[in-house]
Amino acid sequence: MSPLLYLAQRGTAAILTVTVAVHLGTIVYAVRGGLTAGEILARTQGNAAFLAFYVVFVLAAAIHAPIGLRSILREWTAWRGRSLDAAMVAFSALLTVLGLRAALAVFLA
Repeated sequence: MSPLLYLAQRGTAAILTVTVAVHLGTIVYAVRGGLTAGEILARTQGNAAFLAFYVVFVLAAAIHAPIGLRSILREWTAWRGRSLDAAMVAFSALLTVLGLRAALAVFLA
């Protein structure tokens, strides 16, 4: 793995540690508080802080996951080279588009 990919993987892991913990903590808090899906949506709709948080979450995941998947595929299969790299860039783009679309849907709902 190149030094740049190594640093990107580790850096996004640190970001994901925080964002996943906050995300799960928020879910537990909301569920234990008896909030309905509608009440949760009402609290997050139009909230720029929630949007910014989930944009960071999505971008970190869209960088982190393809790097890890690339490493696994290189180790477990014979897939190497530009086609693997291109597939992981496409996978990253897909995660980015779908994740940002979901975050925007909650924000704009």
